Amino acid sequence: MTKKDIAKAIAEKLGLSQGQAKEVIQRVFDGITETLVKDGQIELRNFGVFKVKKRKPRKGRNPRTGEKVLVPERTVVTFRAGREMQERVRQTNGRQP
Repeated sequence: MTKKDIAKAIAEKLGLSQGQAKEVIQRVFDGITETLVKDGQIELRNFGVFKVKKRKPRKGRNPRTGEKVLVPERTVVTFRAGREMQERVRQTNGRQP
């Protein structure tokens, strides 16, 4: 599913134009991103928690050449699903809609 698909579904359900729905979605995403940059974490109840974490540098291997390389420290965003989301996903038993 793409952002466009989400906007279309929201627009149909709420009687908005797709452009309006897309704008709302983009503002939500921008808000999440800004909060992560500023605070390093955002919790959306019943959905999950996004967190900014630093990964330590580590030794890796180039899969093509087998050469050992040093993978530098990096900052990543992690997501931990909330209880309600986990339960709903588990109920599908891995089925694709």
